[in-house]
Amino acid sequence: MANTQDFNGKWALVTGASAGIGVALARELARHGAKLILTARRGDRLEALAAELTAQGTEVRIVVADLNDPTAPEEIFAATAGAGLMVDILIENAGLGQYGAFIENNIEQEVSQVRVNCEAMVRLARLFVPDMVKRRRGWVLVLASTASFQPVPYLTTYAATKAFDRFFALGLAAEVARFGVKVTALCPGSTESEFFDVARAGVFKGSAMQPAHEVARKAIAALARGQRTILPSFSGKITSFLVRLLPVGLITHFVEKQARPA
Repeated sequence: MANTQDFNGKWALVTGASAGIGVALARELARHGAKLILTARRGDRLEALAAELTAQGTEVRIVVADLNDPTAPEEIFAATAGAGLMVDILIENAGLGQYGAFIENNIEQEVSQVRVNCEAMVRLARLFVPDMVKRRRGWVLVLASTASFQPVPYLTTYAATKAFDRFFALGLAAEVARFGVKVTALCPGSTESEFFDVARAGVFKGSAMQPAHEVARKAIAALARGQRTILPSFSGKITSFLVRLLPVGLITHFVEKQARPA
């Protein structure tokens, strides 16, 4: 039976590895013996995390890249698999959001969510997964969200991208399972990270934020098992269950009233 020991000695590429869940996922993979390729926009943060993990005996490489740039996935691939590194674990964690009324929000930030959360994720999967299929071995973790289970007014674009991410992961998982490649959609709820501050989405903060290291621990264990969806919080499990029973119009009505900007 597969377990996290399978990650020992394997190269893992973690996108968005400069903060929050990305940092926690990198640390968790290192704890299980994986070698790490860290990528994000902020090189100084990557250097700090690399120094921490290297001091603990983990082999680490860094690729500074901005996934809002359509050429970034190819650059990451060229710097890793193209340079001879066999990437067996792809952690598609990078993402962003923006709170506010869609008709008032900065359109470039809205479109950036689609580029980073969806387009870059698809491009990276298309680059790295074929080699996993050829080797009959590989793991892919796609960061979705509990927001992927229903529309979320005032996080409209973000929730839509996360629905895309979750369905993409589930479809890909079914395609590549016969080749020994496991794909997991990670659907965290409110997590201790910079997301709510950066996205200006404090109204969606839960009363009890789940620690990022706990999300990462459950995610990596689920990935090793080949579990196709992981909801790491109890509240997330409840939310995903309730939205199957309640009309979408009712859910969005109450969310719109609660989340409407002042």
